[in-house]
Amino acid sequence: MSYHPTDPVRRTLHSLLVPCIAATALTGVPLLSAAAHDALPTAAKPQGWSYPFSCCSGYDCREVSARQISERPEGYVIKGTGEVVTYSDTRLKNSPDGEYHWCSVAGADDSRTICLFVPPRSY
Repeated sequence: MSYHPTDPVRRTLHSLLVPCIAATALTGVPLLSAAAHDALPTAAKPQGWSYPFSCCSGYDCREVSARQISERPEGYVIKGTGEVVTYSDTRLKNSPDGEYHWCSVAGADDSRTICLFVPPRSY
């Protein structure tokens, strides 16, 4: 379909879209944010923070309650699955906001861990 200057819908869309694209190009700020990869704001990180892409495909990561993760001599245990993430496992990450965040395949509660963000011992 081609743009016709007398089409009011296309004219309205064009008048709204062109300035947005121009502003995006001039400021370098993306038109759409990567909110799907972002952790929600907390007291420790009021602006939130971004999950690494290697851990999150847009829906794999979420904050979880400390009750869902237990610490044992062999490592961190995901209570819902019984999976153990050992202390030397590369999937284990420091949590920037002092909360637990679990990234699992497809974001499912019964799938394997992609990454586990744990609070530093000082929290």
